[in-house]
Amino acid sequence: MKRKQTIKYILFDILSAMLAWAALFVFRKAVLEHMGFDDVNQVFRDTNFWLGLVLVPAGWLMLYTMLGTYRDVLRKARLKELLETLLASFVGVVVIFFALLIDDNITTYHNYYASFLFLLAVHFVLTYVPRVLITSQTVRRVHSRRLGFPTLMVGAGRRAHQTYLDLENQETYSGEQFAGFVTVDASDKPSPLLSVMPCLGTVDDLPSLVAQHNIEEAIIAVEPAEQDKINEILRSLDASGDLIIKITPDARDLIVGSIKQDSIFHSPLIVINNRLMAEWQYSVKRLFDIVVSLLAMVVLSPVYLVTAIIVKCTSPGPVFYAQERIGYHGKPFRMHKFRSMYVNAEDSGPALSKDNDPRITPFGRFMRKVRLDEIPQFYNVLRGTMSIVGPRPERQFYIDQIVKRAPEYLLLQRIKPGITSWGQVKYGYASNVDEMVERLRYDLLYLDNMSLTTDLKIMLYTVIIILQGRGK
Repeated sequence: MKRKQTIKYILFDILSAMLAWAALFVFRKAVLEHMGFDDVNQVFRDTNFWLGLVLVPAGWLMLYTMLGTYRDVLRKARLKELLETLLASFVGVVVIFFALLIDDNITTYHNYYASFLFLLAVHFVLTYVPRVLITSQTVRRVHSRRLGFPTLMVGAGRRAHQTYLDLENQETYSGEQFAGFVTVDASDKPSPLLSVMPCLGTVDDLPSLVAQHNIEEAIIAVEPAEQDKINEILRSLDASGDLIIKITPDARDLIVGSIKQDSIFHSPLIVINNRLMAEWQYSVKRLFDIVVSLLAMVVLSPVYLVTAIIVKCTSPGPVFYAQERIGYHGKPFRMHKFRSMYVNAEDSGPALSKDNDPRITPFGRFMRKVRLDEIPQFYNVLRGTMSIVGPRPERQFYIDQIVKRAPEYLLLQRIKPGITSWGQVKYGYASNVDEMVERLRYDLLYLDNMSLTTDLKIMLYTVIIILQGRGK
């Protein structure tokens, strides 16, 4: 359903962009340049017209994707759709004029202003009308209970039951289709919710239940005596994917982070904002990762070749070393590095490197000083399993130990791991779990202040560390 809805939006957005571009050409010829009908037909013999008919819609789709237009198409609100479409139309039209039309031959600047306003108005109307029709149809399907979102209730007591009744009895149905509920304490007495939904387990089972039932929304409605478990619940849900997390208003003061009211017309639940940056910043960050990785792999290709030869010549074994690490939303992936240790260095089990580690080859020691062993990870970045900047990915063996002492570590799985991080810059590599926990506070600080500007600062600090050879 979601894919079909997204395709609808994309197709109508392409058609709207093409029609608006064609209308602009006709308007400029017929109205601004006062040409007759026969002269207007020359528009369709203009190469720029046909070129723009292809490139302009592609540019609009890129802009909409960067702004997150197609991210959650089944939960759109009509008023929000209006404002977002107006903003995107204005930004896109400004880009078109500066990129494609600023060098046109014109008689007066009045023609520029008239063309700008015409394209803005036509593009906005042609784009918004199909969107609002699609959105209205979806809203009607939700309100009539023909469309809903798999939801999990976290809590089993009176408050959870009352929250369920509020949602079911509200004037306008908001789409929660409950797969079941989980208890905060396995020893809880029989829940009043058992009459309307099954008990799926306890909060310890949250990550597996979210995956098993394809949960899209979680509602936290715990009893007053259980509110000390809220942060633990949030950490588990944060690590389970891009869930929409809502909580009863009485607990909002216990939450650290951004919150907002779901709707004044629905049951009074508060939505926890789990997006750390604006949608366009996520898009720019990913685009930046791709461009930098491609450039790095091309520019550093001689370094790759020389390093590979030296690794092969200085110690027996493969040039590259691949190891399973845990990444975004707890998913495992294979991280690639130049081999800096002797073969079979971990035959006796996982072990972190430390100063004067005998497992590290002489050349491997140099590579670690200047972070040369890390450059194959640009391949991971290109594939999308890593980012240039993000917390260092760890093995599950060590994550299990860290979480026992610092459960907040799971919050780092809200973002992709990176080649470099604030923890790497300020603390460096960790040689034991104690140091991993100590480094964690720097990565959590990055999480709280995540932005494109912060990423650039971390990259600059990393370059300084490489030039100074302060890695280990």
